Amino acid sequence: MSGESTTRTAPRIAGTGTARAGGGRLAERLSGVAMALGLVLFLGGFAWGAVVYRPYTVPTSSMAPTIDAGDRVLAQRVDGTEVRRGDVVVFRDKSWVTNANVVKRVVAVGGDTVSCCTDGKLTVNGKKIDEPYLPAGSPAEIKKIPTITVPKGRLFLLGDERQGSLDSTAHLTDAAQGTVARGAVSARVDSVVWPMNGMLERPTGFKALGALSQPGPLRTIELMIVGGAVLVLGGGVYGSIAKRLGRKRNRPGPAGAR
Repeated sequence: MSGESTTRTAPRIAGTGTARAGGGRLAERLSGVAMALGLVLFLGGFAWGAVVYRPYTVPTSSMAPTIDAGDRVLAQRVDGTEVRRGDVVVFRDKSWVTNANVVKRVVAVGGDTVSCCTDGKLTVNGKKIDEPYLPAGSPAEIKKIPTITVPKGRLFLLGDERQGSLDSTAHLTDAAQGTVARGAVSARVDSVVWPMNGMLERPTGFKALGALSQPGPLRTIELMIVGGAVLVLGGGVYGSIAKRLGRKRNRPGPAGAR
């Protein structure tokens, strides 16, 4: 027998390479779908938020402790007809301030009778209102309000920091007795975003007088943005890992020698 040396390669299992290639393609497709869906959610959330909400910086402490001076808020664009008792709204009224937005809480709407105080509490339509949003140890009776009937289509507004707030009580001698037209309202504050104090609670003290407003879609928008970012990042990482694993699996093994 000659000293001939023969080389044999390991037998290839039928279909293995195809299956691995198919698995790699599937991983790339899943990665692409996740990233595309994530991008749609991420950009869609920002676009929806830009349409529905407007940012404002509150310059004074008249709404403390709910909103402090310098706080950044997001306010949902609403029509004045959507405003309910207890809402914190953004409005403009040239008889209050010229060319500037004002942020106050609605305590009475058209047709309501409002006064202060009975047993130290604000009274609307004869009902004493619990106001947990007032500063600790600050009674509502800091401000005396004579009995006023709010005209139809108008609002009576107070600051949560009653002692220093220039609100409806500072305009009681005006022709409208301190009230503001619903049409002057441009937005309803939903959340304090800086510092991150979160969503404003709807005050249940007004619930017996009628339905409260519902929060806007801010939580849904936040979920869309966060979920979209997770899908984009997760899809990218998954696709990168799948490609590396695919390259390792498809490398030919060393030839056997005899």
